[in-house]
Amino acid sequence: QVQLAESGGGLVQAGGSLRLSCACSGRAFTSYAMGWFRQAPGKERTFVAAITWSGGNTFYADSVRGRFTISFDNTKTTVYLQMNNLKPEDTAVYYCNPAEKTWTSFQPKNFWGQGTQVTVSS
Repeated sequence: QVQLAESGGGLVQAGGSLRLSCACSGRAFTSYAMGWFRQAPGKERTFVAAITWSGGNTFYADSVRGRFTISFDNTKTTVYLQMNNLKPEDTAVYYCNPAEKTWTSFQPKNFWGQGTQVTVSS
């Protein structure tokens, strides 16, 4: 069973930074990639970033490219999302999940954790 635990969220002012962590267990790396997704109140959950387990190739949503960086440690037990120059529209609950590549984005597996709240004030 894959278990995921997100942490690192908080309240920051616009322009600030946060680093989210995702503790992974249960061989999440059997999937093609690990992804970060987010969901704002009243909105659908959307793709944020992904990193492939084998090659460390990264992919980003247009809205975060250049501001966010996804990475993992050498043990592949923790996946990070470094978020810089945060904007109010980044406010959401952030989730990590194993993911598979689609033609246009990434499809998450159904191993949702509790997520971590990111709130960016104006």
